[in-house]
Amino acid sequence: MENLLCDELWLIMSPTLDHKQDDSKENNVENYAGSFYTTKEECEIAFNICLQKECSYMPEPRFLDHLKSCNLIMARFMALQWLIKSRRRLNLSFATVFNAANYFDRFISMNQCHEWKYRMFELLSVACLSIASKFGETDPPTLHEIQMEDLDHLFQSSLIQRMELTILKALGWRLRSITAYSYVELLTINIKSLKPCLLEELTAQVTDLLLTTLLDFKFLEFRPCFVAISAIRCVLAELLPSTSDTHLAYISRLIPKDQKDDLIKCHEIMEGRLVDPLNNLIACGGSYYCPSSPVTVLLNMELLDIYDRQIDQSLFKMPGLDINLKSRKRKRKREEQEMMF
Repeated sequence: MENLLCDELWLIMSPTLDHKQDDSKENNVENYAGSFYTTKEECEIAFNICLQKECSYMPEPRFLDHLKSCNLIMARFMALQWLIKSRRRLNLSFATVFNAANYFDRFISMNQCHEWKYRMFELLSVACLSIASKFGETDPPTLHEIQMEDLDHLFQSSLIQRMELTILKALGWRLRSITAYSYVELLTINIKSLKPCLLEELTAQVTDLLLTTLLDFKFLEFRPCFVAISAIRCVLAELLPSTSDTHLAYISRLIPKDQKDDLIKCHEIMEGRLVDPLNNLIACGGSYYCPSSPVTVLLNMELLDIYDRQIDQSLFKMPGLDINLKSRKRKRKREEQEMMF
């Protein structure tokens, strides 16, 4: 069997930064001291490796069309919401939940049947989280611990293990996925003149924003690197506006010119989500099911009611995601008024 660990593994691991460094260091010291990477060149090499490999870890083509045509958007949302809540409950790493979500989407995209049931989504979610935990955690939770909360069904260990094997075979045992989270350290560590405490805050806000993109099917249209760059751009613009332009120019240089349009589109969608993440997500979910008509209003009201009852809105109230949102709304309203005159 081909070795699961490839030669460039050391370059694409996503270690956790040590943010307990002395904040009294001069601002012009670069942030490599607590990082897995020791030079800017190593970061760029690792970034290019991720860029080359990420497409092979994305769902199959037309996956988004399949979700829409089979009315699986809501079921996927609930499954990924459960993964995110389980990460917090079980104290798992962020890499684990991003990998689990990746396995989930890839497997469904390879099995585009029209008979998915909600219990099948739950079984798949449990199995994906179990695989990701075994792969990425030093002390993975048991199957019983994984199933302790927020599931309508309780599955036998033997059934989950068979599902795990089915997933592993379908994915070709390729588990070190390149996700949007894989890029966080690679794209933030090169920001100069940044104290460790600010780097930690930047990383935390970007990670929180990326977690919300897992729930939004619109971001399935884009490569993981575009989602990561868009998140960093949104957070930098609010948290460190003086540093934003310089660093974004550096990041932009790493992306092929023929793909810049997709990056711009992804960023525009993410900015829209930041203004009102919950309502934008609801509107986005409802727009694909029915045409504009009086019936649309009723269906959207039903959808709103479903979201109000079933969505854990605390996921949209993470620290850092409310940065200057009121000022954004006022600015947009002012721009709209100016366009009318």
